[in-house]
Amino acid sequence: MTDAYIYDAVRTPRGKGRKDGSLQEVTAVRLSTQVLNALKDRNGLEGHAVEDVIWGNVTQVGEQGGCLARTAVLASDLDQAIPGLAINRFCASGMEAVNLAANQVKGGAGDAYIAGGVEMMGRVPMGSDGAAIAVDPSIAMETYFVPQGISADLIATEYGFTRDDADALAVESQRRAKAAWDDRRFDKSIVTVRDVNGLAILDHDEFIRPGTDMQGLGALKPSFKDMGEVMPGFDKVALMKYPHLERINHIHHAGNSSGIVDGSAGILIGNKEFGEKWGLKPRARIKATAKIGTDPTIMLTGPVPVTQKILADSGMAISDIDLFEVNEAFASVVLRFMQAFDVDADRVNVNGGSIAMGHPLGATGAIIIGTLLDELERSGKGTGLATLCIASGMGAATIIERV
Repeated sequence: MTDAYIYDAVRTPRGKGRKDGSLQEVTAVRLSTQVLNALKDRNGLEGHAVEDVIWGNVTQVGEQGGCLARTAVLASDLDQAIPGLAINRFCASGMEAVNLAANQVKGGAGDAYIAGGVEMMGRVPMGSDGAAIAVDPSIAMETYFVPQGISADLIATEYGFTRDDADALAVESQRRAKAAWDDRRFDKSIVTVRDVNGLAILDHDEFIRPGTDMQGLGALKPSFKDMGEVMPGFDKVALMKYPHLERINHIHHAGNSSGIVDGSAGILIGNKEFGEKWGLKPRARIKATAKIGTDPTIMLTGPVPVTQKILADSGMAISDIDLFEVNEAFASVVLRFMQAFDVDADRVNVNGGSIAMGHPLGATGAIIIGTLLDELERSGKGTGLATLCIASGMGAATIIERV
């Protein structure tokens, strides 16, 4: 089977996903075009250079609907002969786009792809697509559906994580993100977002709150306590599925959960012949990919079984992995991952994560793969694993090796 290599990876800074966010006036299509154009220009691509653009985005309605991937290609400087495919695996959409592209290359279905994703959460609100698992009572009851925040608190309760555990992880995420920006570790991959006149709109992750401390987080009220205990009583639904628990311990709040932001990211993936044709040097090999389904009630435990699966499929052990990127959807997700594999915190999210910088749903999977690659190169390490939890109970993972 043909090897699939990463030749380049870029992302936009993440803007606050609200009315005062710097990217509020930028559409998902326009933000995507800036990533696509950056990959084209940085690598000197012309004509029908890649087989396809595979683009993840989660809330596929309104201006993010209608095969956004193809629209972005047509709005960009890429050749119109390049098609576009929009995909949705919830929070892993950007990663699934990369994995799908890599496996297409490995299977010989084209020499190269651009893959990634976008989410403008300030313009197209999360949940505005009306997902059946949440709004259809017959399905919701059959699956013991609860919102993700309840699932995050359920993980904390099931595996014994305290409010202090979650807050400490959040404080460290903020510290690491600030240190990474201060040390200019993201410079290689960041694409400054510009307006139609070429003026810079955003050149940094604006969600970071570097002054975050335990005292400040301790003053925040749990975000999901009321919806769990009062209206509409989702704790009771969760406890029907997990009757051995007496109650749900609500530890998550805005400070130890991922931020709502806007952003986009893209990765150029190709075989050896593609690199030779365009005079490009591969930066990493995509060694393995995996996805799995998990319990839809606790929902966010997917990184553990999908990591077990990808390691088994590739004949590797957890000790073979130098660095990990585990999406910080909620603090308990990362805490459970480190607990399950007894992984040292110094190997996980070393430049901060989504608690500090935000989680633009359809883009995050591609963002963390790019961040992982940059850090492998910076630190001189060889192998990294990126993984995400996924709504409705799934997990996805990618292993890359630096070359």
